Formats: sequence, structure tokens, C-alpha cells
Amino acid sequence: MNYGRTGIKQKKKKLNSAATRLGTKFGIGAVKLLLIFAITLIVGGSCFAFGAFQGIIATAPDISTIDISPEGFATKIYDCNGNEIQTLATTGSNRISVGIEQIPVHLQHAFVAIEDERFYEHNGIDIKGIIRAGVLTLSTGQMSQGASTLTQQLLKNNVFNAYDESTMEKIKRKIQEQYLAVKLETITDKNTILENYMNTINLGNGYYGVQAAANGYFGKDVSELTLSEAAVIASITQNPTKWNPVLNPEYNQERQRTVLGNMLEQGYISQTEYDEAVADDVYARIESLDVKGESVTYSYFVDEVIEQSIRDLMEQRGYTEAQATNLIYKGGLKILTTQDMNMQSIADTVINDPDYYPSYTSFSINYALSVKELDGSMSYYSEGGLKQWFADKGKPFSLTVTSEETAQTYVDEFKAAMTEDGAEVISENLSYTVQPQVSFTVMDQATGYVKVIVGGRGDKTGNRTFNRATGDSARQPGSSIKPLVVYGPGLDTGAISLASAIDDAPFYYPGTDHLVKNYVKGQYKGLMTVRAALTASQNIPAVKTLQTITPQVGFNYLEKFGISTLISPKNAINGNHDVVLPLALGGMTNGVTNIDMTAAYSAIANNGTYTKPVYYTQILDRDGNILIDHTVSVTHSVLKETSAWLLTSGLESVVNSGTGTAAKISGQPVAGKTGTTENDTDIWFCGFTPYYTASIWVGYDDNSKAVGGSIPHTRIWAAIMSQIHEGMETGSFKQPEGIVQVQVCSQSGLLPVEGLCDCDARGSQIITEFFDKDNVPTESCSTHVKVTICNDSGEIANSSCANTSSSIMIKKASADALNPNGQSSGYSTADADYVITEDKLKKLCSIHNASTRPTTPVTNGSTTGSNTATTPNSSSSGSTSRPSTRP
Repeated sequence: MNYGRTGIKQKKKKLNSAATRLGTKFGIGAVKLLLIFAITLIVGGSCFAFGAFQGIIATAPDISTIDISPEGFATKIYDCNGNEIQTLATTGSNRISVGIEQIPVHLQHAFVAIEDERFYEHNGIDIKGIIRAGVLTLSTGQMSQGASTLTQQLLKNNVFNAYDESTMEKIKRKIQEQYLAVKLETITDKNTILENYMNTINLGNGYYGVQAAANGYFGKDVSELTLSEAAVIASITQNPTKWNPVLNPEYNQERQRTVLGNMLEQGYISQTEYDEAVADDVYARIESLDVKGESVTYSYFVDEVIEQSIRDLMEQRGYTEAQATNLIYKGGLKILTTQDMNMQSIADTVINDPDYYPSYTSFSINYALSVKELDGSMSYYSEGGLKQWFADKGKPFSLTVTSEETAQTYVDEFKAAMTEDGAEVISENLSYTVQPQVSFTVMDQATGYVKVIVGGRGDKTGNRTFNRATGDSARQPGSSIKPLVVYGPGLDTGAISLASAIDDAPFYYPGTDHLVKNYVKGQYKGLMTVRAALTASQNIPAVKTLQTITPQVGFNYLEKFGISTLISPKNAINGNHDVVLPLALGGMTNGVTNIDMTAAYSAIANNGTYTKPVYYTQILDRDGNILIDHTVSVTHSVLKETSAWLLTSGLESVVNSGTGTAAKISGQPVAGKTGTTENDTDIWFCGFTPYYTASIWVGYDDNSKAVGGSIPHTRIWAAIMSQIHEGMETGSFKQPEGIVQVQVCSQSGLLPVEGLCDCDARGSQIITEFFDKDNVPTESCSTHVKVTICNDSGEIANSSCANTSSSIMIKKASADALNPNGQSSGYSTADADYVITEDKLKKLCSIHNASTRPTTPVTNGSTTGSNTATTPNSSSSGSTSRPSTRP
């Protein structure tokens, strides 16, 4: 280095040179520019960030319009005694609202201690928490901890509904959340925020809010939770799956200790309380309760209550189906049903008793197959397609089988055929339903309240599934329809009485060669009263009676009885409707439902007044306001009170001495009617006591097999009703005013003629019967006749016949029915030996050619006898003899 005078001068000269000065100025300028740029960048960025922040804040919801209360509350269903029987909730809605005053302080503190320890101090955001979260974010590069206060969490869940956010969406939401949290705490107190938070949070196992969690995990009200139980629930919220005390009790216990430790550290509990809570074996209590998850199968009764509730909300409140359904599952409603759980349990137990069914097991195939075709289209098949495919192939097949191996063989063959071109099976489901099936319902006829619904026997595996007791399943009623369409209307219109005599003889449907058949083919009992025809369930008298009153009148009465499945002529299906004579025997286009039959028979039991079935009395909203009110039943008159009582009397005979004797129960009178369809594929008994009305149906779902006498359905009915009526006072069917008793002839239904009706060769035909006082017969019997017969010719004697005998006989128009082709049925009636036809009465003896007719070869009530309605019984005359030959 040259530090001498000369060196210094040279250095100074160099610094003062133009080039040096220019370089220095350039450097200084560059630094200034960089500084200005940096300042501009900082200021601009700040302005941009401030603007962006302001923009995010500006798009935040208005604090005055937000609702921090949770959406979606569980609907509760209660039985007739006020006991909760079912909770309805969609995902996220299994929630029961509860006020802060009902939530124990130690549960409130447990959430504060683990989720937001400065909750009672901050103004909505936790600055210390934010700084901590920021440090963690910078150090890890991830937003792993948001420092969200309880206020922010409440806003996130109930205002923002924040799920599956991108990073930018999360940042935007966080800013708005913090802004609104501060705003919210200026207008809302801490208790309100905490109450809504604790009613909102997901607490695992399908429980939302602390009340649902307390009920679900511990079987108690939230107000009854102990400290240890409160800590269990508070431990769940941050990760409801990981810390679920049912699925992962060990993880929950670890976090429970953290909650209790925080509470101790923050001064919410003492050391003694901490020690007691830790020592409490709370998880053993959870395990002992057998806590279940969200998958719950509703009963058939609850299924129908849901259907009825949705329908009523649509019809009475104007909801759409979607709105009504959402309200049912998310509206926090209270539905007060009419179900009696004791009766329901009795019915379920009896109906599922295997002793009532054949020892071999039958079941039907339930099948669903989804196939992706080679062109990408989807094809869907069910058991119906399975059945049709085998039918098209002409192969023997039934959906009802006795072995799973057989069912699997059918399914495999079908599936192979559907995929033989290379199609791919996407999904397949095969299940079985026990057969034959049963439906059963019970109503209180005085109120219309439905007490029991059994929609099938065996395990119920789904919700709102096929319900055989209600609108899902209409089956042919057989003879159980007769009281509703024939005898009830006949009595009510005065066309018949219980004593009316109807000839159970061969009969063709008018204009056809279709012979009406009784249940026992070829059995014809001859003249019989309406009571006797009803008791024995003879078909021909029913058809003849409906012909008398006309099918239209019978149809109209069925409508008044509430049968909802009827098809009128104007709504005919492929030309088929129900205003036809076969309606007398249950020949219907669609059939009937069990509940409709029970409601119809209830009208008979209720003095002729029909009451619309009531499944629930009220629906209340979450605030206790009445949405739907069914406490006042909907009724209308079907039969006169006297008609209903007379019909009941006839139905009592069915149970006491007819086809329904197995339905008798001890200590109560029973009236009812059996029903069996052609080929025995459906069997019914519908009946009532002075207290309750019930109907049972038995059959195969696919109608493929006869049930016949293999299932004692009347015994099942009696077994259920006997238990239901245990301890009840013996009732009676009260006889109304306007009923009188009169002696009549059973062969005519008219007043008896002395010396004729009491001298029938089979014994006296005089009976005492009940009548409506306005429908008492005033004419005398003209059916019984006394005839004098020539024993040589077997014809009516004339004056030349010396060998004669007299006999009391029954006069009929003809001996047999002829079809449109003039062909005889070939059958005879049980009273044929005592019958003389009108044409035979006109034919005199052809052997003895007399010029004059005897003075009185024939006598009947038109020429002799008393018209007194109370003629005493008389024994048959010993002088009367049977004819030697059939006339």
C-alpha cells in the first residue's frame, strides 16, 4: 500500500474523477429505487390485503339475520300411555333440544375446559390461541390447529356448515367466523352461545347434542349425568369416531382423563371430585346398556304412523311430500300414537309362536340383481323378473320354496342367463321371508283408536317396508265380506230379517252357466233362515240376497263401511269392477286390506257408526304447538242401531255354533265371521267383543299355495284376544230399543200356521227370532202345504183315488236350477224329500181318471191358520205321513 503524499493525491484524484462520480450516483439511485419499490410493495400489499380483508368481511352474513340454533331435531313417537317408543332422525338430526338450565354445570365446564378454556373471558376470539395456532402453522406448514373458540365452532356448524373446504375457502371462512364471533358476543350472552353449542355438536353414534348423547350412552336425562359421565361426553366432540366410547372406549378414557385434568387445573373441580370421577367405572355402564348405533328397525305400527303423518301434513297443512318427510325426520316433532304396547307384545308373541304353523319351513325368495350390459347400460331384475323368466322358459318354478339350496339354484340359473353375453354383475341381493304370512290389527271400536298392527310374522329387516296389515297388501276377503255387503245392507234396508227364508239350492249367476258353489261342493241345505245361512256361511243365500238388494246397494254400503279398495264401473280396470253379484262372496277386483276390515267390523260393534281409524291423536311441533289433532274422531252412520244389533246377533251365532267356534274366548261374548277364498289361498276371521275389534289374515305372499286348515287362524285370534281381555269385566252387546221377539216359521220367515208349520215331518219349524219392530212379518206362512197324494200314482189325489195319504210338505217353485242352455245342475237339496213343486201341485193323479178334483187336496196358510205372531210351539202331528214316493 502507498500511504505517502503521492499515493494519497492519486487516490483523491481518482475519487474526484467524472467516472467515479457517475458510478457513485448510479449506485445511490439504485438503492433509492429499491427502497421505494419495497415501500410501494409493502404499502400496496397491505392495501391489497386490507381490501381483500374488507371484501371478505363485506360478504360475511349479516349478524342480525343469522340463526345460531341447530337445524334438525329428532322426532319422538309415544304410545297411548305416553311412553317413548321410537326416535326418528336422519343423519345429523338425532338431536333433542334442552335448555341451559337443564344442563349440569359440570358438563358445561367440561366442554369449556377441553375446548375453550378462556371462553368466559374472551370476546368471541382467543388472541392467545390465534398466536399459538399461527406459530404451529408456520412451523408445520399446515393449519392443524385453528384456535376456534366455542363461539366460532357454533358459527362454523350452524351458519357456515363448513365441510370439505379448500385452503382458500378455509381462510375466508376463518376470517368471517372471527369477525362474526366478535359481533355475536356483543348481542348474545355466553349462556345462550353455550346452550346452542351443546345442542348442536356431533357426539358420535348418531347422537347430536348432549341430551341425545345422555339418553343414548347412559339411558338418562342430561340433567342426571355424573361428573365422570359428563367428561366422557365432552371427550367425544373433536373426533366423534376416534373417541366414541362404544367403539373405542380406551381412546375415550384417555381423553376423559385429559378433560378431568383440565377441569382440575382450571379450578372447576376439586382433587376429591377428580379422584372419584377417575375411579368411577363408567365404561362398564355404557357396555351394560347395549348401546346401539343409528341403524334401528321400526315396527309395523311406527311405519304406518309415519305414512299417515306424512299424508296428513300434506292434506291438512299443505306441505309437499318432501317437506312433510323432512319435518317428520328432522323437525323435532312429538307424535302421540294410539298403540298399546302391551297388546302389541301379546299379538307379536302369539303370531310368532311356531306351534301354530306347520313343522316344515317355507319361505319366499326376495331377489334384486343389477347388471351392467356390454354397451354400458344398466339392467335391473327382481324376483318378479325371476318368476317371469322361468315361466317364459316353461320351467317349473315357485317363489315359495322349502330349501335355500333350491332357491340358490334358481337364482344362479337366472343370473347365468342374464350375464351369458358378458354382462357384469354390479350388485346382487338375495333374502328370504318366512311363509305363510299373517296380518293382524286391533281397534277400539268406541274411539277408532288402532291399538295393534302386525304387518307380518318373522324378523322385520327394514323400515317402511311391505306392510300386510295396511295399504300395501289387499287380499280377497272370501265370506268375511258377507256381513258388510249382503246381510248388513239387507237388514238395514228391510229387504230381509234374520228369519227370512232363502232356498240354498242350485243357482246360476243370471245369464251364465256359472253355478254358484257352496264351500262344500254339491252341498245344498234347502230352505234356511238368514241367521242359519250366515252361521253356516252358505254361499247361495248370500248371492240371492245381494241379487235382491242389488249389487249397487251392496257396493254403496261397502263404501260407507270404509272399504277403500273398491272399483266402481266408471273406474273399471280392463272392464272389471266391483258392482257384480260375485261381490257377495268376496269376488273383488283388488281385494281388501286388514285395517279396512277391522274398521268396517268396528262399525257394526259401534252400533252402526263407522269411525275412521286413528293411528295417532296429535302431532306437536318442537315448541309444543299442535300441528295435527285427531283427538276428535271422524265418524258417520252406516247402519241403523237396530240393524247393527241384529247383525251382531247373527255374527254371535257364527262363533257360538257356526264356522267360527274356535274364536270363542272365556268371559266375553264374541261376534264375527270367517272367510276363505276359492282354492283356500286366503283365510280370515274378523270379529269383535264389547271392547275391541280385530281381524286376522293368513296366506302366502305370492298366493301360490293353499293355506286351508293348516293354520288355525281363529285359534290365533282367540289366543290374542283372550290375553288382551284378561281382567276385564264381562261385557255385553246392549240391545237397543226397537227390537222385538216374534215366533215365525223357519221355512218362510212368516207367521206360523197351526197344524202346518208345527207339523213338519222333520219336526216343528216354529222358531223365535229377533226383529226390528218396523220389519215384523204380518203375513202367514204359505210355504208349508198339506197335500193329499194318491199312493198308487204318487200324484195329487183326485176324487177317484181310494188309496191316499196326507202329508205336510214344502212348496217350491221348482226342484232344480237350469242353466241358459236348459241343462239341470244335477244337484238336489237336503230337504228334497219334503218338497213339492208348484207344477206338481197342479198335476192330478193320471191313473184314476176322475172328472172332479177333491175339495181340498191342498191346504196352506192362505186358507187356514192363525196370523197371531206369538203362536206357541207345537209338536209335529203323528198323523202326518211321508209320501211313499218323491213328488
